[in-house]
Amino acid sequence: MTLEEKINADIKAAMLAKDQGKLEAVRGIKAALLLLKSSGSSVTAEDEIKAMQKMVKQRKEAADIYVTQNRKDLADIELSQISVIESYLPKQMSEGDIKTAVAQIITQVGAKSPADMGKVMGVATKQFAGKADGKIVSGIVKQLLANGQ
Repeated sequence: MTLEEKINADIKAAMLAKDQGKLEAVRGIKAALLLLKSSGSSVTAEDEIKAMQKMVKQRKEAADIYVTQNRKDLADIELSQISVIESYLPKQMSEGDIKTAVAQIITQVGAKSPADMGKVMGVATKQFAGKADGKIVSGIVKQLLANGQ
């Protein structure tokens, strides 16, 4: 079952269950994927994942803004949509797994100092695409290079 078929099935299920929160989130995913397809180029699974990750990031930023403005009701809506969208994304790696993989990349690339961060991040972003947040990876790379691994 492709992602599009799964989303269409989930839209129907959410409509039958009268689950407005999930329905709104899944419709948002479908709209983003349709927008991708209308761009003319072929859409890969990686493109779909990137689009959904962008949606999650946007909702996290919106939720943070709502919290700072004391609008917990609106923040809760954004957070519930995040959980729905994340259910379609690949499982995220834990920080321990990321540290182990980054340490391997550092030795593989031969990085010795923080000046080599670009080399390490180039390999890491390709390896962790869709599996880990770039900010977390960047922080771990900085930490390991600063400590001399």
